[in-house]
Amino acid sequence: MTISPSDVVVWIGLGSNMGQAVDQVEQAIIALTEEPGLELTARSSLYRTAPIGHVAQPDFINAVVRASCGMGCYGLLEVLQKIEKRFGRTRNGDRFGPRPLDLDLLMYADQIISSAQLELPHPRMHVRLFVLEPLAEIEGDIAIPGRGRLSVLRQACLDQRVQRLGGGAALKTSKDN
Repeated sequence: MTISPSDVVVWIGLGSNMGQAVDQVEQAIIALTEEPGLELTARSSLYRTAPIGHVAQPDFINAVVRASCGMGCYGLLEVLQKIEKRFGRTRNGDRFGPRPLDLDLLMYADQIISSAQLELPHPRMHVRLFVLEPLAEIEGDIAIPGRGRLSVLRQACLDQRVQRLGGGAALKTSKDN
């Protein structure tokens, strides 16, 4: 995909705590690279994180990617949900329970949106170190629209357990083979 001036920068959070969670997240990153209208430009390392809220479940593997996006935010949300479904995600009402794959649209440029389908920035990202830590790895101290500086938000979450599993890998796509 060639990036055009109309493309926007988006950030997507990835998580899994069922099955081979590391492989699930890595394969989801590859799936994102194969989507028309989406070009990944950065990815974080993988992070092992403790569940929040519904804690009687396995740890999560999380990451964040940045992409150039040539589709609207609702179209991108549909793409993310389609990939989740392909990986076995069902939406059964247990929002915070175990899942094979979770893809969250964290930010769509600097837009603030509140609708029945979508809230941007993601409504809980500013209180979740498993999002803030990998986001800081690829972006440094950026501003989260309506929430403040990433460095300040991270300080408020340091009681959460997040362990970096290793350096971020180069982006690989099926086109590289």
